[in-house]
Amino acid sequence: MDYRKKTVVASVAGLTLEGMDIMFISFAMTMIIAEFNIDLATGGLISSITNMGMLLGGIVFGVLADKYGRVKVFTYTIILFAIGTALTGVATSIEQVYVYRFIAGLGAGGEYGIGMALVAEAWPKNKQGRASSYVSVGAQYGVILAALLSAIILPTLGWRALFFVGLLPVIFAFIVRKNIDESPEWLAAQKQQNNKQENGKLAQLFASPRITMTTLSLILMATVQIAGYNGLMIWLPSMLQKSQGLSVSSSALWTISTAVGMIIGMLTFGRFMDRFGAKRTFGIFLVASACAVFLYSFATGAVAILIGGAVVGFFSNGMFAGYGALISSFYPVQIRSTATNTIFNFGRAIGGFSPIFVGYILQSYDMTVVMIYLAALYCISFIVMLTLKSSGKELQTA
Repeated sequence: MDYRKKTVVASVAGLTLEGMDIMFISFAMTMIIAEFNIDLATGGLISSITNMGMLLGGIVFGVLADKYGRVKVFTYTIILFAIGTALTGVATSIEQVYVYRFIAGLGAGGEYGIGMALVAEAWPKNKQGRASSYVSVGAQYGVILAALLSAIILPTLGWRALFFVGLLPVIFAFIVRKNIDESPEWLAAQKQQNNKQENGKLAQLFASPRITMTTLSLILMATVQIAGYNGLMIWLPSMLQKSQGLSVSSSALWTISTAVGMIIGMLTFGRFMDRFGAKRTFGIFLVASACAVFLYSFATGAVAILIGGAVVGFFSNGMFAGYGALISSFYPVQIRSTATNTIFNFGRAIGGFSPIFVGYILQSYDMTVVMIYLAALYCISFIVMLTLKSSGKELQTA
C-alpha cells in the first residue's frame, strides 16, 4: 500500500472509531439516565460537554500537529478518546461521566483535522475531493458499527461493557505510529527555519482582515453543515411520526434511507469537487439542499418520504465530504491542522445548538416552519460561500 492510500485508510479508521465513540452515548443514554436517576436535560448535557471537549481538543491538538508532526499527534488523539471512552464505563456518578466524556471529546476533536491535513498533503489537488470524501464516509461507518455493537452488547452485558470496547482504538494508534511516516510536505516546511517558527500559531487564522473574513466565513459554513445535519437527524424522525403518522419502525427505516443517501452524496460530492472545483460544487449542493429540504415538507406517503429523505441526505450531508479539502486549500502546511480543527470544531460547537432551536420552533409552529428554517440556513451558507477568495498566498507571506 502506497503512502496516499495509507493516509486515507488511517484517517477513515480514525473517523470511524470517533463516530462509533460518539454514537455509544446515543445508544446507551436511556440506561445511563435510569442508572443515575437523572432527567433528560441532565442527560443531554453529556453531548454538550463532549462538544466543548471537541472544540478545545481541536484547537490544542491542531496547533500541536502543526508544530510537532501529524502522525505523532494523530496517534495521541486516538489514544486520548479511547481512554476517555473506556473510563466512561467505570463512572460512578453523572459528574464523572461528564469528565470522561470531556476527555473523549478532547481526543475526538483533535483527530478530525489532523487526519484531513494528512490526506490533503498526500494527495494532488485534483484528487483531494474524492480522498476527503472517502475519509468523511468513515463517520457513517462508525454509526453503523456503534449500532451493531450496541445491539449485541447492551441487552446482555449492559452499557458499561459497551464503553470498554473503546479501548480497541489504542491498538489502531500503535499500528498507525509504526506504519505511516510524517507528511513529506510538513517535513519540508520544517526544514525552513522561518516557517518552523510560525508553525501552529492560532493568530495566523486572523492575521489580516481578509484572512479573518475567510476564517469566519468557513466557520459559518461549517456551523450550517452541523446545524442542518443535527436538525434533520435528531428531530425529523419524530416530526414524521407526528405529521405523517409513521410508526417508530417506519421512522427507523427513514433514518436508514437518509443515511444511505448521505453516503452516496459524500462519494459523489468528492468526485464533483475534483472535476468542477470547490465553489461550483458547494454552490450546486447548497442550492439543491435548500430546495430539497423545503420541498420535503410537502411530501406525503411512505414512498415519497423514503425517497425524499434519501435525496435530502444526499445533498445536505454530501457536502460534509468537502470541508476537509476546502479548509485545507485556504491555509498553508504551517497552519493547516490548526485551521481545519479550529474551524470545523467551532462549527460543531455552535451548530450543536440547532436541535434546541428546532425544539423551540416545534413548540409553536409545525414541520413546514422547521424546514423553512433549515432551507434558510443553506441559503445563507451559499451566499457566504460566494464571498470566499483564496487566502493561502497571503497567509504564507503574512
